[in-house]
Parts: sequence; structure tokens; C-alpha cells
Amino acid sequence: MVVTCYTQEFKTPIAPSRMFKALILDSHNLMPKIVPQGIKSIEFIEGDGGAGSIKQTNFAEGGHLKYLKHRIDTIDIENLVCKYTLIEGDVVFDKIESVAYEVKFEASSDGGCMCKMTSEYHTKAGAELKEEDIKQGKDKAMGLYKVVEEYLLANPNVYA
Repeated sequence: MVVTCYTQEFKTPIAPSRMFKALILDSHNLMPKIVPQGIKSIEFIEGDGGAGSIKQTNFAEGGHLKYLKHRIDTIDIENLVCKYTLIEGDVVFDKIESVAYEVKFEASSDGGCMCKMTSEYHTKAGAELKEEDIKQGKDKAMGLYKVVEEYLLANPNVYA
């Protein structure tokens, strides 16, 4: 098994606590509401959102994915950090054993924050991940972050 690591980050004018609440704590309610064309529903199939919970994201029809399951490994509300693992999906597991993520929201001096995400791709023996496969996933994640940022800018009292 080979482990490939990627890091990405972006700066936002939104306070870190608001981004954490929107993207981590309440994503199961927010995402289907603001991106219904991409995400049909997100539901906890085990647990209540804490460590050990398993969350299933069901995608809208017409996309290349039907669903993904993530296990929440740790969630640190005080430090605005979440670690979770992609454990199942209908398409991605031909080459991948799992993907471990760490997402951090760090305050910046201007009142906004820096969102940092580390992804560790654990590939199956003999499998090779292509850069474009990784880039496609990273671009989709960044697109979601931007949609949430726009929503929070337009709705300053949400998650305040």
C-alpha cells in the first residue's frame, strides 16, 4: 500500500468558528440546502456526529458518484479541527483503500480564517493514482468551501 499526501489551504473573510460550524458540525443540514443540484442528502447512519459516527453523503442523480461514507475519527470543537476517513463509496474504491482527512480552521489577524486540509490517500497494492483524479476531488472540495463562504457572507447571522 502506498500513501500519498496532499495539502491545500485557502483564506476566507469568514470567522473560523462559523466555517467550522457550517462545514463540519452542521454540514448534514447545510449542504443539501445550498447545493441541492450536487448533494441530495447527508445522514448519520451510525452515531450522532461525534467521534466514531459514520456519515453518508448521497449525491444528486446524474453525477459520477452515488454516495460516499465517512467515519469521523476525532472532532475538536475547541481547536476547530476535524479528522475523518472516507471508508466507502460506489466508484472510488477500485484503487483506494481509504482517504484520511484533517481539516483545521485557524484565525487570521483580519477576523477571517485560514482553512487547511490535509488528505492522505491510501492506495491498494499495485494501484496508481493519477494526478487528475486527485485534482478533480480537490477542486470539488474547494468549490464547496467557496459556496459555503458565499452563503455565510450573504447570511451574516447564520452560525454567528
